[in-house]
Amino acid sequence: MISQHKPTERFSTKVENYARYRPHYPPEVLELLRRECGLTPDWTIADIGSGTAISSELFVANGNRVFGVEPNAAMRAAGDAHMTAYPNFVSVAATAEETTLPDASVEMALAGQAFHWFEQERARREFVRILKPGGWLVPMWNSRDEASAFQQDYERFVLEFGTDYTEIRHQNVTPEALAAFFAPAEMRAAQFKQAQVVDWEGLAGRVLSSSYMPASDHPRYEAMLAELRRLFDAHAVDGKLPLDLVTQVYYGRLT
Repeated sequence: MISQHKPTERFSTKVENYARYRPHYPPEVLELLRRECGLTPDWTIADIGSGTAISSELFVANGNRVFGVEPNAAMRAAGDAHMTAYPNFVSVAATAEETTLPDASVEMALAGQAFHWFEQERARREFVRILKPGGWLVPMWNSRDEASAFQQDYERFVLEFGTDYTEIRHQNVTPEALAAFFAPAEMRAAQFKQAQVVDWEGLAGRVLSSSYMPASDHPRYEAMLAELRRLFDAHAVDGKLPLDLVTQVYYGRLT
């Protein structure tokens, strides 16, 4: 059954697990953007759909001023709490389609793990409005590396228990669709492999952070956890399991 939750509300009950167990982004992302886009600490960045500020943290630690634009109040509050040590992080209660940011105010618009939730035409117009001339758009996300045996089993697990996984997964945003979003400007892409090593608690928390997985009041919740435990026991070594990931980064200018 397809969830009736609006995209801006889907994670309201997932916040604690999301903030604690979602993977971060590797430093290679910054190296790429410095080399390819000219990123410097002086740039102002709009992190669109900033959530719990996982992607924002990478850039504020680089010295950038970051506007974390997040419509979900619970996610935004978690991000604000996490970023209290960073005065260069500015929390904004707004959406990708109406960021409330001034015209031509940022050198880069970033979308970490959020691009597939946007209303594409309206979001594109908004990005063009807030970007300075020659500014960059950078959608990026962490995907599972399905070459590993565990990830292949995990994909089958998600297909069995996910409530609307096939409708909203990142794979639905194809390279062709992204290229069309950037057109007529050129879009470029890069990817980096990383691994998030988890114990049983970490794996369960990662699963429960996903908007498409059953919550504790779902009739299949206990069966889901039992099957997840079976997968963990089958693949873990000494109580640890590496979750192989691919960080996918797309970047280009909008005109």
